[in-house]
Parts: sequence; C-alpha cells; structure tokens
Amino acid sequence: MWSFFARDPVKDFAYEILPDTQEKSGLWTLHRGKRKTNGEPVSVFMYEVAQGTDQQTQLAKAAFKRMKTLRHPNILAYVDGLETEKSLYLVTEQVTPLATHLKAQAEKGGSGELEVSWGLHQIVKALSFLVNDCHLLHNNLGLWAVFVDRAGEWKLGALDHVAPEQGDPSGALLPAPKTVYPDMEKYDPPEMPNSNTGEKWAGEVWRMGCLIWEVFNGPLPRASSLRSLGKIPKALVPHYCELVGANPRARPNPARFLQNCRAPGGFLSNSFVESNLFLEEIQIKEPAEKQQFFQDLSDNLDSFPEDFCKHKVLPQLLTAFEFGNAGAVVLTPLFKVGKFLSAEEYQQKIIPVIVKMFSSTDRAMRIRLLQQMEQFIQYLNEAAVNSQIFPHVVHGFTDTNPAIREQTVKSMLLLAPKLNETNLNQELMRHFARLQARDEQGPIRCNTTVCLGKIAPYLNAGTRQRVLISAFSRATKDPFPASRSAGVLGFAATHNYYSVTESAARILPTLCTLTVDPDKTVRDQAFKAIKSFLSKLETVSEDPTKLAEIEKDVASSAQPTGVSSSWTGWAVTGVSSLTSKLIRNTPGGPEAGGPAENSGPDQATSPTSATDGAPASGMEKGCFGLIILLELSTTYYSYLQVGRSSSTAVKKQSSDWSSSGWDADDSWSNEKEGQVTLPEGVRLASEYDWDSSTAKGAGQNDLFASLSQRNTASTLSKKKREERRKELEAKRAERKAAKGPLKLGARKLD
Repeated sequence: MWSFFARDPVKDFAYEILPDTQEKSGLWTLHRGKRKTNGEPVSVFMYEVAQGTDQQTQLAKAAFKRMKTLRHPNILAYVDGLETEKSLYLVTEQVTPLATHLKAQAEKGGSGELEVSWGLHQIVKALSFLVNDCHLLHNNLGLWAVFVDRAGEWKLGALDHVAPEQGDPSGALLPAPKTVYPDMEKYDPPEMPNSNTGEKWAGEVWRMGCLIWEVFNGPLPRASSLRSLGKIPKALVPHYCELVGANPRARPNPARFLQNCRAPGGFLSNSFVESNLFLEEIQIKEPAEKQQFFQDLSDNLDSFPEDFCKHKVLPQLLTAFEFGNAGAVVLTPLFKVGKFLSAEEYQQKIIPVIVKMFSSTDRAMRIRLLQQMEQFIQYLNEAAVNSQIFPHVVHGFTDTNPAIREQTVKSMLLLAPKLNETNLNQELMRHFARLQARDEQGPIRCNTTVCLGKIAPYLNAGTRQRVLISAFSRATKDPFPASRSAGVLGFAATHNYYSVTESAARILPTLCTLTVDPDKTVRDQAFKAIKSFLSKLETVSEDPTKLAEIEKDVASSAQPTGVSSSWTGWAVTGVSSLTSKLIRNTPGGPEAGGPAENSGPDQATSPTSATDGAPASGMEKGCFGLIILLELSTTYYSYLQVGRSSSTAVKKQSSDWSSSGWDADDSWSNEKEGQVTLPEGVRLASEYDWDSSTAKGAGQNDLFASLSQRNTASTLSKKKREERRKELEAKRAERKAAKGPLKLGARKLD
C-alpha cells in the first residue's frame, strides 16, 4: 500500500536525459543529458537491471562504486549517480566515445598526430596512476574504454573490471571481460592462461599496444594483426613494439613507457604536449615563465586543434588575465582563439574581459588593444562603446607617447559608427581639433585629417558644415607635406557635403594656393581636386536644375556603417609608424596605392576598396585612392623639427575652443598672441609662405634655407653670451679691487 504513495526517485533526479541520444558503451547505454537547474550539458550512463545478466549487474555495480572513489584528471570524472532497483544512472562530464570521435575526425580529414599524441599521453598517465599509485589493474583497456571531452582530451573509463593487483581481499571475483564478451579474447596477451609469468602491468601495457594499433589502423581483426605496423608513426614504432613484445617481463612499466616517448625526438615530444603540460601546472609557475609561455603560445595556436583552443586554452587565458596579472601578452593568443567562437560565445566570454582591459593603465595593454581592435569591434554593442570603452580610449589623445596617440586616432575609424551624438560630434571633434593644430608629430596631424575625412559620413549635417572646410583648410597650411596632401584629399573625398557656393568661395581659393606648393605630390593632388570641383561647378552652370541633385547630401543626416568603405586604406596605414620613427616612401601608382594617371581631364582610375572591392566612383576617382607614404631625408626631417620647436617656443594655442575647436581656421599662421622677437634671420616653419607664388627672398623657396639661418642665429647667440660673460667678470673684478685687501683680525668700522 505504501509503495503506491512512494515517489519515483527518477523524477526527483537532478538531471534530464535528452531523447534520441543513446549510444551503446559496453554494459551501459550512453545518453546526452543536462542539469535541470542551469542546463549544463552532461553525459548519463544508464544500465537496465532487467536487461542484463547477474554477472553484468555485478560488473555495473562495481563500476558505479569505482567511479565514485577514483579521482584523476585523466579518468572520466564522476558528477552524480542514482541507483534504483530497476536501473543505475551514472552522470559524468560531457564526453563522446573515442571510436565515435575518431570517425567524426576522419570525415573532416583525420585526427592530427598532435591531438593523438596528447590523447595517448593522457591514457598512459591514467594507466600509470592505477598501476603504480592505486595498485589496481584496469583489465578492460581498449578503444571502447576511452572517451573524449569537449576540449578533445582523452579520458579513461569503463571501470567495470577494475580490481586490485593482488586480488580482492573480500574474496569477490569479477568475471573476466571475455566471459561477458567472447570477442574480447583477441585483446588478451599471449601469456594470459599463466598470468604469473610477467610483471603485474604486463597485461595492461599489452592492451595499451592494442589501443595504439586501433587508433591508427581501425578495429583489430585478430591478435596476429599486431605484427603489422600499418599507419603507426615511425617515432612511435620502437616503443609500440616493446608494448606488444612476446616476453611479458620485457614490457615496460607505463611510467617508463611515458618517459621513453617523451625523450627528444619521441612521439610525445612536441609543442602541443609541452603546452598542455604547462597549462596543467600553470598555477605554480613563475610570472616570468607565464609571460614567456603566452608569448610563444600565439605562434603555436595555428597548429592546435580548434576544440582544444576553445575549451582549454581560452579559460586559462581568461584566468591568467583576471587573476594572474598576465597583462598584454594574453591579447594576441586571446584574439586568435576568439576566431573559433560563435558571436554568442564571443559576447559571453571575451567581450567582458576586453571592456575591463580598456580601463587598464598599462600602456602596452592599451596600444595592443587599439592595434587589434578590428578583430573584436563587430562584437561590441553601442552602449558598451559609449559608456565603458570610449571614455578610456580618449585618454590616448593626450598621452605623451606618440605611438599611443597615433593608434588612438586610427581606432576612431572603427569606433565612430558606434559613437553617440555627443561623443562623436562634440567630444571627438574637440580632440581632433587639438591634435590637428597642436600635436608636434606631423604624421599624427596627417592621420587626424585622414580620419576626419573617413568618418565624415557619420557626423551630423551641422557638424560637417562647421568642421570640414575649416579642418581641411588648416591642414593645407601644415608644414608637413603629407598633412597638406591629406587636406586636399579630404576635400575631394567629402565633396558631396559642400554646397556649390562653398566650393566656389571657400574651397577652390584654398586649393589654388597649393598649385605652387613646394612638394610635387601636393601640387598634383591639388590640380586633380581643382579639376573635379570645377567640373561640378560647370555642370550646375550648364544645367541649374541639377543643383538639387548635386547638393542632396549637404544637409543629409549621419549615414549607416559601411558608407565610407570605398575610401578604406586612404593614407592612414601609409603614414609613418612612430614606433619605428621612420617615414617611408612607396612609389605612386595604382598598385602601390599612389595616384593613378589621368586618362582625361576629369577621369582617373583608383584602387578598389580594401574592404568590399567596390571601385571608387565620381569625385572619388584619382583623389582619395592615394596611400600617403613619404620618405624624408634626415636633414629634411630635422628641418621640420626646427620649425616645430621654434613654433612651440613662439606661440601657445588658446585652449578655449568653441564647441568643437575648429573655429581657428588659420591656426598655422603667425597671427597669434604671445609672440616674442626672434634673432634676425631666423624664421619659423609656419612663417614660410607655403601657399604663395611670390618669392620674398632669394633663398625662400629653398626648403633647407632655415637650417643655415638657424646655424647663423646659433653662432651669433653664442658670441653674445660669451661677450656678456666676459663683461660681467670684468665688472666683478673691478668691484673686488676697489674694496682692497682686509687684514687678519681687522674690522671694518663705520
């Protein structure tokens, strides 16, 4: 009667068995399952008492007991279990039988030797643990006794026949595998009827040899097939032959076999095994060892199995950053592993860590994040970018390290589409205005101009009208030639955002002054841009009805992501890397990223987009396909430094910028407060009439003129200081002589 009211323990079981997922595994039926509370995936081994014999039930209960008591990283991990009168439920970590795993890998091209080498290492290590540490014999080792987890790691299971090497003290004897499964006899060693002729592990290592043969050659048809090596790697052959030797006393202990295979040149001596062994002991390694390991890991990841990278390397990388102070060295391998993740997994595992990394004060961390932003920007949502990432990134604009400022500017190409109205049109424009006007590095000023042109489609109409013409006009007066070219190309690339009146009254006059620029590249780009703008004006003059169509984008709102992809590659990546402190030069031409030759007054070809392959069209042709690469001689670069340092001494830009800071259109002119008088003959780089065709002196058009002027000024200054020093010394000597010598003990009375 009471049994009627008793609850079924299976219904209260904390795990759910998924339907249609069963697979035979020895005595057990293997099912995929999940924890009811959180959906964690598991494997459930189930044995039905009614369907088995008494011997099989005895073995199943023995395996159930062993799984609870045996704990080792290379033995199938017990999670939970349930024993009822009708059935046994054994819950373990999520695994797949090795035979099934190898079959799936064969369909993909086969398991690599690296993966197999680590798998065999794990099984031999588990066998060594049983034999040498627990004094147990597995008695059932084979392909069916090995399982593979999500990370591709091999686990030893099928503990049904595990027994003490000296026999069970209780006197209970488990049936041998061949009594339950007759076809298992082929895996028994030849001395099996007389098992006392060899070491205790002789039978275990013989079955290990059978397992190795089946891993490389498939199911073992008969015991005599072990003599045929088949596909067993040459590095493993000598050690395999020891395992299946006829003399049981000559067979090595599992620990000795492992040691032999780990010797230099052995099958288990490779970077994959070494990396796994290091990861197993990473918690006790020295910080310097961890740093070196993560640096080397990035090069090895390309040859490692994908599942291993996702489920073993990635957690260790995240842990190393979170708790191990690994720093920037984890970034490169972290992003490599991230390529194997789905979008959902990336959001869940990597994005929270990246957001936290941006708040780091470590410069190496910050610059690597900026350099590799392209790999993870697509997974960042706008809320996280504006509230958690951008506030930290903008500190890079004011960093004293030029490399960080340069990378911060370039990163805006990726962040701009995700920035909100305030951050993009106010905060970012304020920083760009300061960089373009006051940064001492010419390449950074150039890149700022380039970046502004590329993100123009994301700006609102009011900001574009207020900023673009002023910014590009300022760039055309920059002493750095690449910046002047960037200003010209900026006008060309954003031509559709200017009205016809602005083109005629403000842009063309600015461009015309550059037709006599000292740098030929600047002059060439200026002529192309002028022709394009004139063509636009002529079109409207011939047909005024086309005015609305030409000016349709002038008051348009910010455009969605991807609109400026045809301008990808323009100048940003070509301008010098400040970390190498070298300004390089690449010959022009369509293939090199230089300007293409015009086939007509208004026609030119340009490289296709680096992003989507779409060719540039209209005004874009021939104007912004250029990748600015300059090569300045040491003397010319020194000349720029002279102008820069002099400019810093003479003028100090006002920090009271209006809204975005672009109102100071002529910031490179010398009409500023705070000027001081310079020695005669010394002129600033900004004082040179870059945009004038009238020479004011015989040597003014010579770019190197200021060098000799500065040398002259320096010599005059030294002479004056020397004369002044001698004059002061003479006066000091006169005053001392007038006082006269004082006698010892004498006092000067009033």
